[in-house]
Amino acid sequence: MKKAVARLADRPEDYKRLGLDPSKIFQWEDALHTNGKLGEYEWWYFDAKLEGGYSLVIIFYSQPVTAATNGFSPCVSFSLTGGGHEILEETRALPKDCFFSKKRCDVRIGKSFVRGNLRNYKIHFENERIQCDMTLEGRAVSYRHKTGQIFFGEKNYFAWLPAVPEGQVCADICVDGEQLSLSGSGYHDHNWGNVGMYWLMHHWYWGRARVGEYQVISSYITAGEKYGYEHFPIFVIYKNGQRLGCTIKAISYEQKDPAFDPITKKHYHKTLIYDYNDGKHHFRVTYRAKDIIETFVADEAYGSARASAGRALIGFVKMMKLSPSYIRMVGDITLERFEGETVAESLTENGIWEQMYFGLDKDV
Repeated sequence: MKKAVARLADRPEDYKRLGLDPSKIFQWEDALHTNGKLGEYEWWYFDAKLEGGYSLVIIFYSQPVTAATNGFSPCVSFSLTGGGHEILEETRALPKDCFFSKKRCDVRIGKSFVRGNLRNYKIHFENERIQCDMTLEGRAVSYRHKTGQIFFGEKNYFAWLPAVPEGQVCADICVDGEQLSLSGSGYHDHNWGNVGMYWLMHHWYWGRARVGEYQVISSYITAGEKYGYEHFPIFVIYKNGQRLGCTIKAISYEQKDPAFDPITKKHYHKTLIYDYNDGKHHFRVTYRAKDIIETFVADEAYGSARASAGRALIGFVKMMKLSPSYIRMVGDITLERFEGETVAESLTENGIWEQMYFGLDKDV
């Protein structure tokens, strides 16, 4: 079977086609891109590592990747761990009670909202038991890896914009009447696409961290079998908000310590190593997992759907031997800076990263 082509959209004609500037990111790039067509998805993701060992993740969806029908299916997820808490909540709203701007990041889903301008963001989540107000002030400029899109064939694509690679977070959270006021380091990115990712990708690892004066974003995407399991490594490093390196050819990647998660029934790697050496800068960043804080499996995503379309979709996904699952991990992230062959600096901090696994449990 002839393999279809998957490639990073980095040609001059790609920028022209997408209306992008290689040297500038516009506010509309963090606005709504999709129209609710079947197969489309879009989300605005925020996470924070907060004092006291707390981790906070809030995600706004116009249409999740698991949507089974045409039209928007707006929802917001809220995850808080630490301090004895392990909370995962979700709130949904009818499209008529939501708003999505196409000019800037301005999203409202029921009583929850996010507004921002690539630098400063206000995030509000609210349901019956939780009220959270969070601000994110960017300390590193927005980053787009080339056009930010990977093309799968001629028409299908996956897009990613790290709008705030790292920033200062302040969060006021009320959970069941308990008040928390926390600060720490935060991150925001934005994803969208026009075809379910499980048709395009086998799996990915993604992570971000603030380690001392450095900020790191890393990703390793593996395309699906149809696209020849093509690999897309992405790594960008900042120091005090100034970007030091992001050259694709300078990255080498290694994964170690395979483990099995009984919930998703997938293998994952407890240790991920990104080695970046562009001749001017040489860094090694190592992720070492200590715990899994959140999981997602296909049956949970589709099994509760009462509509015939939802039942048909899970049946089709299983028939096609797809198996979407997700693991969010926490652990130590170690950054080493080299001068020649010598480690001149070594720093370790706690961080969050994830594995999204769409295919069967197969090592590729």
